[in-house]
Amino acid sequence: MATIRIAAPDTASAGDVIELKALIQHPMETGYRSGPDGKRIERDIIERFEVTYDSETVFEADLHPGIAANPIFTFYTRATTSGPIEFKWTDQNGQSWSETHELMVE
Repeated sequence: MATIRIAAPDTASAGDVIELKALIQHPMETGYRSGPDGKRIERDIIERFEVTYDSETVFEADLHPGIAANPIFTFYTRATTSGPIEFKWTDQNGQSWSETHELMVE
C-alpha cells in the first residue's frame, strides 16, 4: 500500500496558476533486487498516477520500474472554480487509492 502527501493551496483567486505537489510514499520495487535472505523481492510498482480538478484531468503519468521509490510530482494548473482536486494512483495489480483536496476559488 502507498500513502500520499499533498501540498496544494486551500484558496486561490480565479485565474491564478497554482502549484500542486504530490509525494507518493511507495517502495517501487522492480522485482530485480534480492533481500537480506537472498530471495528476490517481489515486484511492486505504481503504474498510473492521475489528478483531476473538478472532474477534468489536469495531470497524468504512466510509471515504470525505473522510477525511484517515493516519487514526487510537481505541476501547475489554473484555478477556475471551487471544487475537489483528486489524486489517484493505481498499482500493478489494479488496486487504486485516492486522496482529495478541496480548493476554494474566490
